[in-house]
Amino acid sequence: MRKPIKLIYMTLFLAVVVIGAATLMYTQLQAEKRSLQNEAKQHQVTKQSKESDIIATYLDKMTLEEKVGSLFFGRLPDEETAVKDLEKYHVGGFILFGRDFEGRELEDVKALTNRLQKHTPIPLIIGSDEEGGLVTRVSAILPEPFLSPMELYHSGKGLEAIKEDTISKAKLLKSIGIQTGLSPVADYATNSTSFIYDRTIGEDIDTTASYVKTVVEVMKRQKFGSTLKHFPGYGDNGDSHTDLIYDSRTVKELEKEAFLPFKAGIEAGADSVLVSHNILTEIDPVPASISPKINQLLRKDLHFDGVIMTDDLDMAGLADFISQEEAAYRVIEAGNDFILGSHYDTQIPYLLDKIEAGKLSEERINQSVRRILKWKYRLGLLSE
Repeated sequence: MRKPIKLIYMTLFLAVVVIGAATLMYTQLQAEKRSLQNEAKQHQVTKQSKESDIIATYLDKMTLEEKVGSLFFGRLPDEETAVKDLEKYHVGGFILFGRDFEGRELEDVKALTNRLQKHTPIPLIIGSDEEGGLVTRVSAILPEPFLSPMELYHSGKGLEAIKEDTISKAKLLKSIGIQTGLSPVADYATNSTSFIYDRTIGEDIDTTASYVKTVVEVMKRQKFGSTLKHFPGYGDNGDSHTDLIYDSRTVKELEKEAFLPFKAGIEAGADSVLVSHNILTEIDPVPASISPKINQLLRKDLHFDGVIMTDDLDMAGLADFISQEEAAYRVIEAGNDFILGSHYDTQIPYLLDKIEAGKLSEERINQSVRRILKWKYRLGLLSE
């Protein structure tokens, strides 16, 4: 009987040794894991602190006029006027439309963007709508313009084609001094005849959300600016370029579908969100771009803390509702940051008058300027 007992004791002893060794190894691995996590957190804190310091340095050096000017993402006038306007109005960026590429080669566009950047102490965000398909600007002057998201998705490669296309767009636009292509379109439409449908991926809501997430992630890796549009989502509504658009959907209805692609893009790290001029009658009886309630849906419900820009203020969906000058004031008052349009020459003085009259605070302006500077920093535009 002694041998079996001895064998049992030896087996128990070996089991204790093995368990002890495994426990020690597990403890060491957990300690190493915690150490790596702490290092990563410390690195992130240091990175954020550096970012905040650089942004604060730029902000402290800016005059009030420069701060207000930086809130404007202007439609590019002719080149000579643009250079003069940079010195006079200090706009934060320019957006290039089809007319700005007509008759130009890529090298001409690069020379234009370089010239614009040389006439401003704080680098500009230069953008151009490059969705592919119906909306192409830069690639319209190339032998083969970019395909639409819908065409790419149905090419047989699905989201892989989207990834490759996004990389190509980012590299092309960055090579000529353009930092954002004002995409992806995060709208979800079910009616194939609706205004926005052909600019969407044209799939179900989950695929649309995956598409938006994919594009944002690729753009982030490419250090290329992403813009989710057109919040809170067109749905199957009409075109606000040509008319006032009324949308009767409730917040609950929007949360079930329309918000999901935007949420996916925000969670993926989208830099900016473009707000439409559609009037969500069940939420606020004013265009979304000047609605504090729509702004709060983005900030509080979807937890977006990046740059909120407007759609073009020259569009009928806003221009037929309110004056250009008052619109600019209402955009900022609502909590938005970046004003897209061509009337900055009258809107900037109007905002300065509002500040002088005590109707708009400099701290409110600073909030938006910080967000815009942060975007510029993350795009590699601000020197350290």
